[in-house]
Amino acid sequence: MSVESLFPRLEPLLPKVQKPIQYVGGELNSTVKDWDEATVRWALMYPDAYEVGLPNQGVQILYEILNELPETLAERTYAVWPDLEALMRSEGVPQFTVDGHRPVRAFDVLGVSFATELGYTNLLTALDLAGIPLEAADRTDEDPIVLAGGHAAFNPEPIAGFLDAAVLGDGEQIAIAISEVLREWKAEGSPGGRDELLMRLASTGGVYVPKFYDVEYHQDGRIMRVVPNRDGVPTRVFKHTVMDLDEWPYPKKPLVPLAETVHERFSVEIFRGCTRGCRFCQAGMITRPVRERSITTIGDMVEAGIRESGFSEVGLLSLSSADHSEIAGVTKGLADRYEGGQIGLSLPSTRVDAFNIDLANELSRNGRRSGLTFAPEGGSERMRKVINKMVTEEDLIRTVTTAYSNGWRQVKLYFMCGLPTEEDEDVLGIADLAKKVIKAGREATGSRDIRCTVSIGGFVPKPHTPFQWAAQCDHETVDRRLRALRDALRSDKEYGRAIGYRYHDGKPSIVEGLLSRGDRRVGKVIRAVWEDGGRFDGWSEHFSFERWMAAAERAFADEPVDVDWYTTRDRDEHEVLPWDHLDAGLDREWLWQDWQDALNSVEVEDCRWTPCYDCGVCPTMGTEIQIGPTGRKLLPLTVI
Repeated sequence: MSVESLFPRLEPLLPKVQKPIQYVGGELNSTVKDWDEATVRWALMYPDAYEVGLPNQGVQILYEILNELPETLAERTYAVWPDLEALMRSEGVPQFTVDGHRPVRAFDVLGVSFATELGYTNLLTALDLAGIPLEAADRTDEDPIVLAGGHAAFNPEPIAGFLDAAVLGDGEQIAIAISEVLREWKAEGSPGGRDELLMRLASTGGVYVPKFYDVEYHQDGRIMRVVPNRDGVPTRVFKHTVMDLDEWPYPKKPLVPLAETVHERFSVEIFRGCTRGCRFCQAGMITRPVRERSITTIGDMVEAGIRESGFSEVGLLSLSSADHSEIAGVTKGLADRYEGGQIGLSLPSTRVDAFNIDLANELSRNGRRSGLTFAPEGGSERMRKVINKMVTEEDLIRTVTTAYSNGWRQVKLYFMCGLPTEEDEDVLGIADLAKKVIKAGREATGSRDIRCTVSIGGFVPKPHTPFQWAAQCDHETVDRRLRALRDALRSDKEYGRAIGYRYHDGKPSIVEGLLSRGDRRVGKVIRAVWEDGGRFDGWSEHFSFERWMAAAERAFADEPVDVDWYTTRDRDEHEVLPWDHLDAGLDREWLWQDWQDALNSVEVEDCRWTPCYDCGVCPTMGTEIQIGPTGRKLLPLTVI
């Protein structure tokens, strides 16, 4: 049965809202398939505004892969701003997709990609606008399966009550597998309804269905155990790992936004995973092992993406792009191909010890020379050993001196505040480091036209990292240290004006900490915040720390836990953590030992270039590190 477009009802509302273009769809390379010819229908959501969500690689990849399948369609939906939300409620317009403007509740699956936990309240808004019950237990066969993915899904417990299912890891293959399970179940006449479908998904071991697991607690609030509550459900759910990225060269036809977005470029993921072993980095831990795309596949993807999109900038993305075994060949080959044209190349934040001027010159050969970003993360040598960021002060000074000497005038340095074992002097060390950077730049160039921007974020301990047991620093201490650092920078007459300072206060980090390491009891807090008007918590102008704390106080009134219990409390080795039944492949004993190494400032090498140090991923997942060099080169493009 066909589903009508909601656009005739939506269109009269658009002149009354800000940035109405973000709701109209029709972007280059978007897809609207015939509803009646599909048997499996996905609504893919990034739970943030269009300008943030459209460039998201994960959603774009799944959107394209699913729409390539016969009998399957996928459309996109994003969080609507409060102005449109109010109008939709008053006019009875439900949550819609931007492709066909179809009601989200009509789809079989609502797949939500969570890059950050601060999107949880936006999920509740979308569910409520769609007419889908907030609680999974209240849904019927008429409602879609609400499925979470993305990095935050590695601990979905705080939103377990709102989810039907979650998947861990790479989405390409599991999305296809889920579609096939759905297709077969529907072809059989949907036997057993929603419960049978979820059981089929859970029994594979690759989809986590929270309602099939019971959580038991000790009297002091700690978890006693998490156990399946029915036969055929695995005790542990494993992450998915795509091993040959060359077989999955997506996106082939990138979406070109109609409205301004946070990234105006075509992005190519040149490898996936990271084994640098930075102890704070959840992304590096949960995406192991390293799997490189070959130089020729990267070249083919860039060529196709530019042709299909018209973008003039190409981002070579990964967690540490300069670590690709053939990065020199990749950048030189691409620079050669597009020399004299309008195509610019860029890398994300570059490791200090992986930067070299040849690489930088290739990236800027076509005349685009933006600032360089480096991430020392810790302000002192001791702090960098604790977090396993093996970068010395000498490394940093040598690198920025090289950059300034070769024409760069601006560098950005990224640090974190509130790291485990951190003291005041570790943070104040950032000021000393920034001054040395400016001094070195001036000496190298003979010019005072040298700038350095210091950017600082609050540290949040994350699941599946060595710091998952660590106490989070309270926001008062973080803010006091950040004020002291600001004063130290501004008071310096010689260097202060050359150093920019950007920072986030500690309060949002506490909320993120509550959500990242929370268990199912935190769901009551999320719902209370949402009911009190919480929306777009990742945006400073919409975030309210007081609203979160008040909601937590009410929700935990009858519980032996509070916000501090979830955030600023150390965990011991044997405490059952909310995500222990969700397997990222990392050996728990190895993570604990790495936490002990952190406390003793012991560094661990990158296993790409050294013998295996038994993190557990490769044997557990049946995978292996895949790196070059392949020895191949990018050939010039053939002119037709």
